[in-house]
Amino acid sequence: MKKSILLVAAAFGVFAAQAQETTQAIATPKLTDNIQVGIDGGALAPLKGGDFFKDIRGGFGIHIDKMITPTFGMGVEGYATINTSSWKYSQGHSATAIDNSYVGLYGRVNLFNLFGGYKCEGRKFDMDLIAGAGWGRYYQTHGGYSNYFATKAGLSFNYNVNKNLTLSLKPSVVYNMSDAPASHTSAAYDARLASFNLFASVSYNINPGFNCVRPYDQAEVDALNAQINDLRGQLDGCVAASNAWQAKANGLAAELAACEARKAVVKEVVSNTINSVRYVFYRVGSSKILADQQPNVEMIAKYLKNHPEAKLVVKGYASPEGSAELNAKLAAARAEAVKTALVKKYKVAADRITAEGEGVGHMFEEESWNRVAICTLDK
Repeated sequence: MKKSILLVAAAFGVFAAQAQETTQAIATPKLTDNIQVGIDGGALAPLKGGDFFKDIRGGFGIHIDKMITPTFGMGVEGYATINTSSWKYSQGHSATAIDNSYVGLYGRVNLFNLFGGYKCEGRKFDMDLIAGAGWGRYYQTHGGYSNYFATKAGLSFNYNVNKNLTLSLKPSVVYNMSDAPASHTSAAYDARLASFNLFASVSYNINPGFNCVRPYDQAEVDALNAQINDLRGQLDGCVAASNAWQAKANGLAAELAACEARKAVVKEVVSNTINSVRYVFYRVGSSKILADQQPNVEMIAKYLKNHPEAKLVVKGYASPEGSAELNAKLAAARAEAVKTALVKKYKVAADRITAEGEGVGHMFEEESWNRVAICTLDK
């Protein structure tokens, strides 16, 4: 019998080790996960030494357990048998409605998960190997009762209706280890002191199942790390480019601030006083004074003759058409054309006239008006 106990202990050691292997890809569950609460009902009869069918009596009980891994779980259970007859040869009928009770601890191994591996989606049908030990009590007619140490071994055939509800059929054998015959020197597995139990149960599962995780090998981890490092490098490059653009933006902002703070310089001041300014307009691309502009030149000449102390500044301009070089020459030619006409035709002293070309003009919104020579008289 000692060998049997040792074999059971060794089997549980193997089951626990293999159960650990099956959970390598399982996330650690919370303490409140995978708890099962159920009610049991069925019948039991003597395994040997009695009339099996005559001595059958009904039983009922409850159980609470928790799956620690997908393969291995532990729990506590209790049941009582209804007093219908007495099959124990050395005792009479019980004076109560209950003639026997049992409370014990048990462990269970899910054989399907042990040998087939845990399925994340679950199975409709599975099977457990159950072994446990506990405390039993006989209730007797002659005013007393007796306690005994018991061991239990059995199976549980489970049908999982859904993830929370399980229906089970549980055949098992319970041994009275204390009332061994005098010939036995230790706890005995005597079939005459054993009962065959057949219970059905309905169980509710609280937070059932285990969260599956996919294990990564080192090559995958290295590849992911390389990808992360590459993304970090790209991010650093983007940050550097952003900093460069920010520095450029700061430089442009500084230049803009400097321009805004700079004192305005007026390149050309043109008096709009009708007595001191005259305009001579030109056709596009030409520096020839048109006939309709001759009266303006004549008015300037007459003023200079009437005011011998006065001087004249002529500034020529061009509209934006054409190249900058051509417009510069054209603007100078227009100013020079007015000076030449005043000197040659109207005999005005050349040293009283200053002629300058100013390039493209922006005095007038109408671009064609900027093809002009502006004549300013200075007393």
